[in-house]
Amino acid sequence: MRVIVALGGNAVLKRGQKPDADVQRDNIATAVRTLAQLADKHELVITHGNGPQVGMLALESAADPSLSRPYPFDTLGAQTQGMIGYWMQQALQNALPGRQVLAMVTQTLVTAVDPAFADPTKFVGQVYEEDEARKLAAEYGWTVKPDGQYWRRVVPSPTPQRIVETRLIRKMIREGVVVICAGGGGIPVVRDERGRLTGVEAVIDKDLTASMLAEALECDAFLILTDVPRVMRDFGAPGQTEIAHTTPHELRGLSFPAGSMGPKVDAVCRFVETTGDMAAIGSLDDAEDILTGSAGTIVTPNGMWPLTSTL
Repeated sequence: MRVIVALGGNAVLKRGQKPDADVQRDNIATAVRTLAQLADKHELVITHGNGPQVGMLALESAADPSLSRPYPFDTLGAQTQGMIGYWMQQALQNALPGRQVLAMVTQTLVTAVDPAFADPTKFVGQVYEEDEARKLAAEYGWTVKPDGQYWRRVVPSPTPQRIVETRLIRKMIREGVVVICAGGGGIPVVRDERGRLTGVEAVIDKDLTASMLAEALECDAFLILTDVPRVMRDFGAPGQTEIAHTTPHELRGLSFPAGSMGPKVDAVCRFVETTGDMAAIGSLDDAEDILTGSAGTIVTPNGMWPLTSTL
């Protein structure tokens, strides 16, 4: 099968850990044990999160007195793609001797007229008191909004339209290359009236980008691998239950937190609704069992996996 794996940010940096390079490389080495097993049996494309890393770089950039203004988020996204991609590429090369592994810096095309640009909602970076937030907004041209008792910078989160390098990714897959791409949702870019690309200040939802890319690459399976074994119905309530096999229609009838599970559920539903193929959310450790149908929350048109004919 052709499989795309969207790694959650915990695969690189777990909650509460310091973002030291050796800590993140150790986490990636652990994740790669599972990814290498998948690559032995399937065509594999890997995407990954970058939230903690891009936040850290944004803080460093804002505090650097040698800069006239902080680096923009498209540039910071490119930096994290290179850093995490390098760690992951090297670990996979060591785990898969003889296989070609490629980490690509990829751009995600969005439309300049996306409504998200008129109403930034994606919180990024650290929290501030209101006075300091407004001062920074005036100094750097930021948009800031209240986040609980504090204020934070917000940037647009436009809908991904296409990975610019899709044709190249497809070519690499056909040649047997394990491809790492679309880190952090990809670098957000728009085309001008002459077709030239320009980076924009935005953060794209990484799971929606992975879903879109899975469709474009005609993947047979789309896996979002995180730190939970299954999606929970009525999460946090006394009667919460695990969801093993389900359909997009059933999932869309349930309620999930907008800042965590909600985007993941939306991403897998979109893929299944568009392609009729299989998507799943589950634990990285269970990746192989998810593909056989014995672990994770598996989403298919008829709620069954492997798919069975209705004829």
